Amino acid sequence: MEVNTGNLQNITNSEQTSFNTTEVIMPGIVEPEGFLVKTRVLNAPAAGQVSVKVEASGISFAEQSMRRGRYYEQPKFPFVPGYDLVGTVAATGPGVDPALLGKRVVALTKTGGWASYTLLSAIDLLPIPEDIDPLEAETLIVNGITAWQMLHNKARIQRGQTILVHGANGGVGTILTQLALHAGVRVIGTASPRHHEALRAQGVEPIDYNDTDLAGSVLKLAPGGVDAVFDHLGGASFARSFGLLAKGGVLVCYAIASELKETGNVLMPFVKVLVQLAWWNMLPNGRKAYFYNIWDGKGTEKFQGQLRDSFAALTTLLASGVLKPQIAARFPLTQITAAMKLAESRTAYGKVVLVP
Repeated sequence: MEVNTGNLQNITNSEQTSFNTTEVIMPGIVEPEGFLVKTRVLNAPAAGQVSVKVEASGISFAEQSMRRGRYYEQPKFPFVPGYDLVGTVAATGPGVDPALLGKRVVALTKTGGWASYTLLSAIDLLPIPEDIDPLEAETLIVNGITAWQMLHNKARIQRGQTILVHGANGGVGTILTQLALHAGVRVIGTASPRHHEALRAQGVEPIDYNDTDLAGSVLKLAPGGVDAVFDHLGGASFARSFGLLAKGGVLVCYAIASELKETGNVLMPFVKVLVQLAWWNMLPNGRKAYFYNIWDGKGTEKFQGQLRDSFAALTTLLASGVLKPQIAARFPLTQITAAMKLAESRTAYGKVVLVP
């Protein structure tokens, strides 16, 4: 893979503060063909802000929900999606350390990443070693941090345990399974049969996600139940996953994919899930259930510190060769329709990445 860094020195030495940016716009509830690609002049960074030249931004489950109007607290249409990004600081606003100019950074953005240039608050930037591939680094932001924090902060996995990962071929799943295996944990993963060979090569024990007796298949591999389940599906899957836990096991829910094509109030499905998890946590069986939200504690020093520590741990594992990010495909912004269709097809192994 080649990344054009030929103009990095020019950016570093330039006094330019505004740039032409190409953006993908989500105009409303649309099919993948309905995204717009437009170019405009990006304002100069205000106090505390930086302009970032984007090198990579991913497509996550969040954008799939947003284009259907099904993501809680998403902005009003129209807006620029893009949950995270890797880029280079191209200009700094008043009050920002000018030493940031030319530095490669990453950021968890929720929106705004699908652009060639964007404005960010300087306090939201995370440092990244210069020798790390920006596309590989992109897989470690929302997906990697989610996987790391669910494993270590929520489930608190221990060597020798057994876990079940739903969607082991996905953006979160491919990172989560590698982290768990590195920690000495046995991993059972659900995925389409087309991905089973790749999962076995990685060390995962695969199960067809369409198995009509999925619970029975899991219990054949782990007769006493599993120590943790990581479930993004929702609905009946959450109840089934909780039932598969061994005594003292932990269910970590982190999305409700089953609600993607539903209509009605976006908040109510989450309220119902939280009530159900609270009820399960009251049962006298030692099992626990949590809903993981990467934005918990947003705006606090603890939140920023956890993001920074999690990402630093991930980049260390990447640099040492422990993590091998799975990039399903890379697309330019102008091919957002094809990129979105692939990301939503459930056929991709790993992350679909946009490269402005």
